[in-house]
Amino acid sequence: MNYFEAIILAIIEGLTEYLPVSSTGHLIVGTALLGLEPTDFVKLYTIAVQPGAILSVLVLYWKRFLKSFLFYLYLLIAFIPAAVFGFMFDDLLDSLLESPLTVGITLFIGGVLLLFVDRWFKENENNPNQEMNYKKSLTVGLFQVLAMIPGTSRSAATIVGGLAAKLNRKNAAEFSFFLAVPTLLAATGYKLLKYLKSDGLVLSNHDINVLLIGNIVSFVVGLIAIKGFISFLTRKGFVWFGWYRIVVGGIIICLLLFKYELAIV
Repeated sequence: MNYFEAIILAIIEGLTEYLPVSSTGHLIVGTALLGLEPTDFVKLYTIAVQPGAILSVLVLYWKRFLKSFLFYLYLLIAFIPAAVFGFMFDDLLDSLLESPLTVGITLFIGGVLLLFVDRWFKENENNPNQEMNYKKSLTVGLFQVLAMIPGTSRSAATIVGGLAAKLNRKNAAEFSFFLAVPTLLAATGYKLLKYLKSDGLVLSNHDINVLLIGNIVSFVVGLIAIKGFISFLTRKGFVWFGWYRIVVGGIIICLLLFKYELAIV
C-alpha cells in the first residue's frame, strides 16, 4: 500500500465512520476500487486507521467524557452486547468483511429503512425526557450488534437504537459517537493483537509511516464530518442518507452481477 492509497482510505474512514452509511462497507469497496489485494496488512490498515477517527470524538466532546461515572457505566452497558457477539463470531465476521456483495445488499436494505426513520420516530423530537438510563443504553447496545454485518453501519444501527429508546436525533447521534470510542478501541486493539501475533505479518518502517499518516488524515476528516453531520441531521433527518445508500448499494450489486454475467460469457 502506497501513501496515496492510504490517504484515500483514511479519508473514506474519516468521512463515513460517524455517518449512517457504513465505513466498513465503504472501505471494502474503496479497497476493491483501488485494486488492493486483501493482504494481512491491508486488512490491518482498515482497522488500525480508526484511532484517528476515535480521537476526533474525544477532541470535540472532551468535556462530556469528564462528566460523571454514570456516563461511563452507560457506555459499558451499551458496549457489552457487541463485545460478546464479536468475540463469539469473529471468524464469520472476518469472512463477511471480504464480501462486496454483502455490503451492497445491506447498504440497499438499510437505505430503504432509513427513508422511514424520521416518520417512525417523529415524536422523539418533542420528547422532554432525553436523559440516558440503563434501559436506553442496553437498547442502543443491542442495536449495535446489527452493525457487525458489513454495510449495515455501526452509526446507523446505534442512532436508530437511540431513537428506539426515545432520544431525539441529536442526542441519539451524539451517544452513537461516544459509544464508538470503546467499541472501535476494542475492535482495533483486538485486531492489532491478532495480526501482530501472526507469523506472516511483519511491519516495516514504511507500513508504520502509512499507519501514522492514515490516522492523522482520518482524525482531521473525522472532525469535519462530525460537525457537519450533526448540523445536517438536525435540519434534514435521514432521508438523504437513505437515498445515498440505496444508490450506492444498487450500483455495487449491479456491477457485481454484470461482472458475473461477463464471467459466464
